Amino acid sequence: MILGMLIVLNISPIPQDPKYHNFADQRQLIGIPHFWNVISNMPFIIVSFLAVINLLKGGILKFTPALFSCYFIFFLAIGAVGIGSAFYHLQPSNKTLLWDRLPMTIAFMAFMAIVIGEYISEKIALKFLLPLIFIGVISAIYWHFTEQAGHGDLRPYALVQFLPMLIIPMILVMFKARYTHNRYLWAMLLTYLMAKIFETFDGQIFSMISLSGHTIKHIVAALGPYLFFHALKKRSKFFFISKKKNNYSTSK
Repeated sequence: MILGMLIVLNISPIPQDPKYHNFADQRQLIGIPHFWNVISNMPFIIVSFLAVINLLKGGILKFTPALFSCYFIFFLAIGAVGIGSAFYHLQPSNKTLLWDRLPMTIAFMAFMAIVIGEYISEKIALKFLLPLIFIGVISAIYWHFTEQAGHGDLRPYALVQFLPMLIIPMILVMFKARYTHNRYLWAMLLTYLMAKIFETFDGQIFSMISLSGHTIKHIVAALGPYLFFHALKKRSKFFFISKKKNNYSTSK
């Protein structure tokens, strides 16, 4: 984390490229501008709704009760990502982009807290949850105000977005999993990488299949939280041997 911060802080400020808003698919359907980039955000909202409802009902999802607030904020933020991104794509600009990025930072930080809680310490995760979310929100707001002032700086936002994607795999490797079906977490990280690839080749993909890379990015990105939701339904706690009492222990 320190290394990542030092690298980012020692490079020049990164303003938002105005060309970012020029997405390949500009088609308008049934009166909705940029229709496919807008409507492709529905999977975020659907996954969020299913997960939040099941979290509140209880009994279906296998999660750490102490971390309920982390799961709840994460899946609620996923729904906000869908709404914020749809709002942004109706009229892409730096002003509307803030409402796309704010919920994403909350989702990133809440998921980071979940991984810390499940693999390292619930107590640490709960202590860090609100500070992490605060850092995420501030990174997006900082970018927005610097952009409005004419000297945009994406560095803090980039740190919030990409650093967890480097740290989380390290945690998955270095610490013991408490639950089964952890391959879904790796698949979730893979969907994030794939989404970035589709976003990068937005125009090239659109020219080949008449569906833009950015539209596909939304669908693939929403697959990530769905895989985590699916893992919460399927997984169970590992059966282990207690070293202190030398007896078998499990948790239902």
